[in-house]
Amino acid sequence: MAEQKDLLERFYSVIPAGGIGSRLWPLSRADAPKFLHDLTGSGSTLLRATWDRLAPLSGPDRIMVVTGRAHRAAVEAQLPQLTDANVVLESEPKDSSAAIGLAAAILVRREPDVIIGSFAADHVIADIRGFRRAVVEAVAAADAGYIATIGITPTEPAIGFGYIHCGPRLDIPAAPSAVMVDSFVEKPNLVTARGYVASGDYLWNGGMFISRADVLLAQLGETEPDLLAGLTELAEAWDTPRRGAVVDRVWPGLPKIAIDYTVAEPAAKAGRLAVIPGEFDWDDVGDFAAIAKLHSGGRKSDLAILGENARVLADASTGIVISQTGRLISLIGVTDIVVVDTPDALLVTTSANAQRVKAVVDALKLSGRSDVL
Repeated sequence: MAEQKDLLERFYSVIPAGGIGSRLWPLSRADAPKFLHDLTGSGSTLLRATWDRLAPLSGPDRIMVVTGRAHRAAVEAQLPQLTDANVVLESEPKDSSAAIGLAAAILVRREPDVIIGSFAADHVIADIRGFRRAVVEAVAAADAGYIATIGITPTEPAIGFGYIHCGPRLDIPAAPSAVMVDSFVEKPNLVTARGYVASGDYLWNGGMFISRADVLLAQLGETEPDLLAGLTELAEAWDTPRRGAVVDRVWPGLPKIAIDYTVAEPAAKAGRLAVIPGEFDWDDVGDFAAIAKLHSGGRKSDLAILGENARVLADASTGIVISQTGRLISLIGVTDIVVVDTPDALLVTTSANAQRVKAVVDALKLSGRSDVL
């Protein structure tokens, strides 16, 4: 227990809070992305719930949030314990390699032996004890020199998630469930997903990464040396009066690429990536079907209703209604329906087509209708 406590004293949580969640349009917008919403009905936004999971692990003074400049006020309002030194603002979105890499580069200058863990701001996890057990093992694997991730034990053959193919077990005394990552697999079709789940050799990719900051940056530098050079220049200026000028000069030129491609997949190929199987519930709330499922508990007979002033009359109908207007919505004899009513946009679809909402957002971008994005 003493060793575990010592390792957690080196642990720093990083919350990348970016992306607009385009499959949750029109609820999620550029100025009000999904992590700022309460999508579970718990009274906490996804961001606040993420903070509350991490604070007991790293302490509230050791949580860094990377977010867009436009979201600073909302983020700080939801997280009053967040310190100024732990707010990292992006002038424009550059995807997860730049966001997590900059946090690592800043923190390693402040604390050379720091172990960081990156956890998305918009995931739902109810089993806090199970989450903690997995993080503690991941921190131990990171201390042993691995880049670690937490894979979620599948409960169904989901086709909306990527998968991790597990390799042999690793010999890390403080991380007894750690195994080597053999490879990452993109979102499969249903037949393939059923095979993955039946084999017992695959986990859902939860997108959580835990590593010594210097190890993560070294891996990033092998794949994207120019990106590492830019992040290093930013970190050197970060805690100085030069920050603003250097950010304005360097940040726009950084490549936009996900950390899966710069760190996770190359580390797996090199035998440097460990995975801890997470035996806890998890959802990335990727679309409205996922929200409906969260509120129905998997039952097909329910109609979930979200919104403080929602007014819904329903007869023999199932699915989900999210209302921000107070307008009366009447549903008669419709199943698995999705209705999202906002002051300037209305979405009506079905759970089966929920993933296609992103195509609407793409079409609006092409047509120049940025006023509703």
